[in-house]
Amino acid sequence: MTIHLTFAQLLQKPGLYAFLEMVVFAAFYVRATIGFGSGLIAVAFLSLSFPVKEVVPVVLLLDLLGSLLLGAYDFHEMQWRELSWLIPGSLVGLAIGAVILVHTDAQSLTLFLGVFILAYVVYALVAKPERMPRIGRPWALPLGVFGGIIGSLYGGGGPPLVAYLQMRHLDKRAFRATFQAIALADNVIRGGLYIVFGLLTWPLTLVFATMAPAAALGLYLGNHLHMRISQRLFLRATLALLAAVGVKYLI
Repeated sequence: MTIHLTFAQLLQKPGLYAFLEMVVFAAFYVRATIGFGSGLIAVAFLSLSFPVKEVVPVVLLLDLLGSLLLGAYDFHEMQWRELSWLIPGSLVGLAIGAVILVHTDAQSLTLFLGVFILAYVVYALVAKPERMPRIGRPWALPLGVFGGIIGSLYGGGGPPLVAYLQMRHLDKRAFRATFQAIALADNVIRGGLYIVFGLLTWPLTLVFATMAPAAALGLYLGNHLHMRISQRLFLRATLALLAAVGVKYLI
């Protein structure tokens, strides 16, 4: 049975506090290693003990921190020509997703999303990630829109963007850098919306401050692993995390 607590009780439960710190550390270790996934991991585990409406704004701030730190570290690796298509598409998708969220049940769309992600993973494994055909840059627009829609509905539009960047055959560091730029734009827009709608409050900002050191340590150590793993292992790690996302949405 899941017991929901408020973040105001956090410091009164040191065991739970230590668990949350470990979750955040692990989430951002993965984020630095393969470039994405922190939101999925953190929200999945933190929402076991806290209301989602409190978890998502805190994780958004942590993701914003991750995007800023990794983006600054990899700034010279960003592929600006890819971003010129991806970011406008993502912003359009965020707006479309917000409309869908208001007028429909987002949960009804999760089956389609899970099938899409798993179909891509199977295709990539059969074709071999390093041998997949290179798609043209105009594909960034529709896949960026798709990613933005998913970002509005589920808090993270990674899968379509990962698919696009993989099929553009970016090396691991360029992939990570370019993804951070898109994530940063998404985080800023969603953060503004959360403030306007009263979802991001001062108490939750204080919780973010207590979690930030664990996220920063995860990013630091994950970056060391990122620099050591091969491109082949990097590609397979991204597919493994995508498969976990797909299964999560199907369930």
